Amino acid sequence: MLTPYQIFLKSCAGGLPPHQQVSTSPRLNLGPTASDQDPTLLIGGPAPARGSLAPIASCPQTWPHQIMGQHSPKISWAPQPAALGTGPAHQLACDHSKGQNLAANQARGQPCLQCTQRSGTCCNGVQVEFYMNENTFKERLKLFFIKNQRSSLRIRLFNFSLKLLSCFLYIIRVLLENPSQGNEWSHIFWVNRSLPLWGLQVSVALISLFETILLGYLSYKGNIWEQILRIPFILEVINAVPFIISIFWPSLRNLFVPVFLNCWLAKHALENMINDLHRAIQRTQSAMFNQVLILISTLLCLIFTCICGIQHLERIGKKLNLFDSLYFCIVTFSTVGFGDVTPETWSSKLFVVAMICVALVVLPIQFEQLAYLWMERQKSGGNYSRHRAQTEKHVVLCVSSLKIDLLMDFLNEFYAHPRLQDYYVVILCPTEMDVQVRRVLQIPMWSQRVIYLQGSALKDQDLLRAKMDDAEACFILSSRCEVDRTSSDHQTILRAWAVKDFAPNCPLYVQILKPENKFHIKFADHVVCEEEFKYAMLALNCICPATSTLITLLVHTSRGQEGQQSPEQWQKMYGRCSGNEVYHIVLEESTFFAEYEGKSFTYASFHAHKKFGVCLIGIRREDNKNILLNPGPRYIMSATDICFYINITKEENSAFKNHDHQKKSNVSRSFYHGPSRLPVHSIIASMGTVAIDLQDTSCRSASGPTLSLPSEGNKEVRRPSIAPVLEVADTSSLQTCDLLSDQSEDETTPDEEMSSNVEYAKGYPPYSPYIGSSPTFCHLLHEKVPFCCLRLDKSCQHNYYEDAKAYGFKNKLIIVAAETAGNGLYNFIVPLRAYYRPKKELNPVILLLDNPLDDLLRCGVTFAANMVVVDKESTMSAEEDYMADAKTIVNVQTLFRLFSSLSIITELTHPANMRFMQFRAKDCYSLALSKLEKKERERGSNLAFMFRLPFAAGRVFSISMLDTLLYQSFVKDYMISITRLLLGLDTTPGSGFLCSMKITEDDLWIRTYARLYQKLCSSTGDVPIGIYRTESQKLTTSESQISISVEEWEDTKDAKEQGHHRSNHRNSTSSDQSDHPLLRRKSMQWARRLSRKGPKHSGKTAEKITQQRLNLYRRSERQELAELVKNRMKHLGLSTVGYDEMNDHQSTLSYILINPSPDTRLELNDVVYLIRPDPLAYLPNGEPSRKNSICNTTGQDSREETQL
Repeated sequence: MLTPYQIFLKSCAGGLPPHQQVSTSPRLNLGPTASDQDPTLLIGGPAPARGSLAPIASCPQTWPHQIMGQHSPKISWAPQPAALGTGPAHQLACDHSKGQNLAANQARGQPCLQCTQRSGTCCNGVQVEFYMNENTFKERLKLFFIKNQRSSLRIRLFNFSLKLLSCFLYIIRVLLENPSQGNEWSHIFWVNRSLPLWGLQVSVALISLFETILLGYLSYKGNIWEQILRIPFILEVINAVPFIISIFWPSLRNLFVPVFLNCWLAKHALENMINDLHRAIQRTQSAMFNQVLILISTLLCLIFTCICGIQHLERIGKKLNLFDSLYFCIVTFSTVGFGDVTPETWSSKLFVVAMICVALVVLPIQFEQLAYLWMERQKSGGNYSRHRAQTEKHVVLCVSSLKIDLLMDFLNEFYAHPRLQDYYVVILCPTEMDVQVRRVLQIPMWSQRVIYLQGSALKDQDLLRAKMDDAEACFILSSRCEVDRTSSDHQTILRAWAVKDFAPNCPLYVQILKPENKFHIKFADHVVCEEEFKYAMLALNCICPATSTLITLLVHTSRGQEGQQSPEQWQKMYGRCSGNEVYHIVLEESTFFAEYEGKSFTYASFHAHKKFGVCLIGIRREDNKNILLNPGPRYIMSATDICFYINITKEENSAFKNHDHQKKSNVSRSFYHGPSRLPVHSIIASMGTVAIDLQDTSCRSASGPTLSLPSEGNKEVRRPSIAPVLEVADTSSLQTCDLLSDQSEDETTPDEEMSSNVEYAKGYPPYSPYIGSSPTFCHLLHEKVPFCCLRLDKSCQHNYYEDAKAYGFKNKLIIVAAETAGNGLYNFIVPLRAYYRPKKELNPVILLLDNPLDDLLRCGVTFAANMVVVDKESTMSAEEDYMADAKTIVNVQTLFRLFSSLSIITELTHPANMRFMQFRAKDCYSLALSKLEKKERERGSNLAFMFRLPFAAGRVFSISMLDTLLYQSFVKDYMISITRLLLGLDTTPGSGFLCSMKITEDDLWIRTYARLYQKLCSSTGDVPIGIYRTESQKLTTSESQISISVEEWEDTKDAKEQGHHRSNHRNSTSSDQSDHPLLRRKSMQWARRLSRKGPKHSGKTAEKITQQRLNLYRRSERQELAELVKNRMKHLGLSTVGYDEMNDHQSTLSYILINPSPDTRLELNDVVYLIRPDPLAYLPNGEPSRKNSICNTTGQDSREETQL
């Protein structure tokens, strides 16, 4: 009876009647049968015999539709155009043959190649075996003796043992023999050898010779002389053949054989054995170990050969024993040569000479190779061992080129944290170590912690050397000094991919330059995009002064000890407050905040600052990864909340002491004395521990130039008292208007209403400049501006303006001088157009791609609020270090001289070049600050540059200062998120934003920072985090600022009188410019030459020339520059109204106080940094929110927050 398969196959081949055939329209594509007469398909059965049909599929016996539908994925239904045989149009074919005609293949005699490769069997029954050459006897021997690592290692170990055994037998023969007393030459050729000893030596010789011949046969490549003339083969023949001959010739059993030469064969076997060992354990970096081993073994072989040779040749002389021979060799090779043991026979002397010559040739070669490998190892850095990686903690720093500044910034910031002191830093860099880096890494403090490896992150071998899979973290930094920054980003991306592929569990900290490349490394744990942060900080510097300085100080680790030795009070305050950083702690575990559970955020922030001097700025729920900066008074603190606060040190390193509330006479509780004492609590920083005394925070009287209370006559207009901060927010008490004044944004003139409300609407930007940019709710125009209207200096059909003055802007301009209009400018514009900024305060932004004087004047530089100079990418690389900023510095200095009242914000490549900003060569105060910077650097400060006036005032910064942000993220994984929220790069619903307010005369009644804190928290829910203070610079006059008259200059000849005259004049900014003009020496000499060479006139003409000459003398340098600018503006057809050439702010200095003490006095013109709650988080349901992309109407906007 036929099985179901046979019925099915018969039907396919036409072997069954039609009534027995399986009726089905699809055709089974299984593969061609061997013949029409044998349509048997083996499925799930035993393997066929040679020549039979090879098994195609394997599955249990079932019907074909079950095979096709469930069990075998290689069997499919497919219609076939041709039929095999005379039956129905069905055929069997291999699934990979795609329905090829079997008859055609058989006619050509071609087997199915793919089927042959898979199963070794062809469809026509021919079985093919591959690699038959490995089945020969020679190949099997070669596989065992040479190719197989483990068996080859065992063979070589056995060979090495045989050679050592032969040398040991030789020593035993020397110790056992008792030579005759004669001095015949026959003792050189004949020795006394016992029969057992001879038998052992013959056995060793037979095995060694057989193995040598076998290995020579296996390594034979067609040249027999190449095998015979090898030194190991010759030595083997010399040491083994005489013993084999003595088997057949007994009289030769006592023949001397130099068996001690087997030590060289043992050395050769040892080298081969070590190589096989390294292959077996897959160790590739072993050249240094091999060379040291070769050197030691060569030295031992030379000494052993010399010992045995001298002892044997002296058998006809003094008959030295082995110990005397050893003593002689050591004394001789050490060049000491006592002379108590010397060779007597000419043969032994000749042997000694030969051995010394060999040693002089061989050993220097070995030492040279060892020294070369050592130098190369020093360059490449060797390996970081697996044992150290598993027992110690290390991080890997991957860079394309390592500069000394980058290295020191990383090491100083990384090791500033106490818990990272036991970590090792492995640097992986493809370039050779530079001289300065090598010098630094040789310092003991760094040489024991830092390991330099030369290699590429794209090579798994180098990643293995650095033990990347065991690393705690991997920092990948881009090279910002490259001309092509996009190419630098591409290299960084490949490094990040390579590290992620090799070590998926290693945390990645990546620095990228261009924002459009950021989405390629979204998988990294922490990413810092340089251009995003740079442009955002530059933008905020225009509306919140010195934001770049504020962020820089927050992300640098410091104890606040900078400037404490300075006599200047502002430097002490500024240095002490620079030690404040952002820390975190769980509320229920905190002493600072535990008592505020169930209370509002603003209540906790105010009272924690009042009691402990810490500033609570943000919160994060336990079940939420989003950080909320100042969520507002309606946020209720929970026990599991993570609190983020600003303080000198973290709470875990603080000790608390309850202090008596009674004040002791003549004793100051404050750390500093003076008008602005920093902490009301006593802070003692020692070994990372801070002791905080809890005491009264009542205001104390202070002498000095501080703000005083309004006079008695002004009591009737004094502001009401400050309301207390409520534990739970009262909606009715919250204000959304101006904080400290009664005028709100709604109270505007009709002109302002028309100019501010007609054009703008709130929403999200319709287009994103690059992938990964965060959508930001901001002010938008209702209609897109035509492209032709974007050119300010060219008129078009829509407007005829060709300069900024003609546009009639209500607010002052912000000018951005950049090399190209890249995608990063999006992050500059968005913070300036953020939704929370009042419309009447939106400044026009002008992009200046080239900055000659004419373009500067056309774009309105004379009435601009700020000018931002972005570092040019084409000048970031220079042959000489620190010269990359030369062009930018000189251009900014020119702007500084031409437009002294212009606020210029500059970005530099190197922080060290900040000392050249607003450079004045003979300014005594700048020289004093330079000395202070050097002292702070000698003390090991990471912020030695902080006292430079342009940096302290926020006029200059370098993006490399933010590298520490990425390094700090290893310990504080929230720092990047908090910084992005502060800069407005990210927006989280319910999170506040950074803004500022200015202290005016109407605000002096608040008096102290603590009262201001209370006022803000109780009224609008704002949290202050610092003060930007500007003071008059009381300096001794410098030569560049002296104003003298022409007559005095001509009459004064000696230096003493000049110095006395200088002391009688004040600064040029406070003196009358017309009475005391500044006379430049060059102009004076030029005027004198004119008076000497010019023709002499008489009468009115002479008087006129004399008057012009006197006017020229009296012109100051600034007057000349002002005249130059005015004349150029007139030539361009521009109005000179508004150009104030005499306005100068060089006599002031500005600095930041981060989280000052509660009793810090407020001063006039102080700018207070605020974190303001999100105004859209508490809007009523009927008012617009972030969900609306565009406001419905522009004339009926809801009341907005006013940014002060």
